[in-house]
Amino acid sequence: MSLSPARVLAGLNAVRTPDQASPVMGRAVVVGGSVAGLLAARVLSDYAESVVIIDRDDPQATGGRPGVPQGTQLHALLPGGFLLLERLFPGFREQALAQGAVEAPPAARRSYLDGRLKVVVPDDADSLAGTRPLLEGLIRQRVLRLPNVKTVTARATGLVCEGGAATGVRCEAGGVTGVESGDLVVDAMGRSSRLSDWLEQAGWQRPALRRMTVNLNYATALFRRPETDPRATVVMALHTPGTSSDVAGAAYFAVEDGRWMAMMAGYGDNRPGRTADDFVRRLREQFPPEFGELAGNEMLGDVRTYRHADSRRRDFHVLRRLPAGLVSVGDAVASFNPVYGQGITAAALHAACLSTYLRSRPDPKVPARRFFALQKVVVDVAWSMSTSADLALPHVDGPYPRGYRLSSWVSRQIVQATVTDVPTARRFNEVVSLRAHPRTLATPGVILGALRANRRAR
Repeated sequence: MSLSPARVLAGLNAVRTPDQASPVMGRAVVVGGSVAGLLAARVLSDYAESVVIIDRDDPQATGGRPGVPQGTQLHALLPGGFLLLERLFPGFREQALAQGAVEAPPAARRSYLDGRLKVVVPDDADSLAGTRPLLEGLIRQRVLRLPNVKTVTARATGLVCEGGAATGVRCEAGGVTGVESGDLVVDAMGRSSRLSDWLEQAGWQRPALRRMTVNLNYATALFRRPETDPRATVVMALHTPGTSSDVAGAAYFAVEDGRWMAMMAGYGDNRPGRTADDFVRRLREQFPPEFGELAGNEMLGDVRTYRHADSRRRDFHVLRRLPAGLVSVGDAVASFNPVYGQGITAAALHAACLSTYLRSRPDPKVPARRFFALQKVVVDVAWSMSTSADLALPHVDGPYPRGYRLSSWVSRQIVQATVTDVPTARRFNEVVSLRAHPRTLATPGVILGALRANRRAR
């Protein structure tokens, strides 16, 4: 009997690395060296004799990378993702802090909903605050120190298939073409992955691509942080759809090198904060007072903008014809609205899926359907939360799932209750952090508790 999605997700969050390497294959090839590819390589190092990562960017480069155009924007490391990274890389917290990351325990995180300060959940999990280059750079350092992992700086150009299996990747570097062969190929090429085209060219099915247009506009700026040990290190403020503000939300985190990183987001034609003056004015006028205090600090550099047109999902799990020796991870499978901060945590859970799959010592001649079934649970959770919230935006017009009106009403009640009710907030935070399945919110006890809390608040 198959396990329920809630139990699958709980099991993935509890996955630990084996005490010692247990190879089930000779060589694995990972295409793409961003966070999802690096985490996949970390897992593969326990189950493959050798792992090669193919990426166009120089693996020794520090700071922002061309392959991560959104790397200059604010990134969140959810508590669930932080716990998974600590399991994959013991000592990750201490190393991150040594390199300038800032601790973000529950008491140091503040969250507002339509200007109302939400309750602090006392036993919620800890997290870290830092820039994307710092967090990704630390992951890269840890992975590249593994003795059986190496990198190839090249451009992947195609998939090599023999019989019923993927056996390698064609790549080009300096005008020279070649093939990196492997017993398992991992697609970590991001939201613009070319794997679908490669499968079709090789005579296989291409996965259906689902899109939801969101038209999100980001703006991020850095400010000098005079406080060495600020009381609040992560501050967020959201505006629910339908409010008078044209800004969907804002946040600021304490990051390395004595800086604050602040972000503002809007949808559709609303592009708030494109200039320094506009950014500062909106922080002061449209958000709680502490945002105005932040804006009083010196801005460091220019405002950086980024546009996210749509969320995307490729359904590998439904393919009837799929070569063996092939999996896909991270944004190459599902890329969500980044305002919810799920990307790094989802990538870590995909790595947990890969670890669970390989631990079962699968037949290399059989397509990795068990992996894609596990991954579907993770993707379904993040996709349903992201798209359900996006459907409430005025400019998004569906498609609406069955029962959306009722589920949307229930979701609004729960979100409103998180402002004042600790039990509801605790359960909600576990779900948002991808540590618990959304079904744990859809129980009579949670819903009634939320309704009572909202009645008391009124």
